[in-house]
Amino acid sequence: MKVQITNIYINYGDEVVSSVQVHFQCRDDQHTINLNGYIPLTAAEYAGNESLPALEGIVRQQVADRLLAE
Repeated sequence: MKVQITNIYINYGDEVVSSVQVHFQCRDDQHTINLNGYIPLTAAEYAGNESLPALEGIVRQQVADRLLAE
């Protein structure tokens, strides 16, 4: 599945990052499966993972975890 980060919303408190929302779209090669939404991250989870490949990996893992939990 292809994951595309569409937006990153960074929330600040006292001039430091307090939380982050990573908005994404995800679809398979045949375009028969389409997912979108956002993954909330803490400042600690976001720190060191600011690159798009790192965020895509986090989104993949979080989506997979949530699908398997249901």
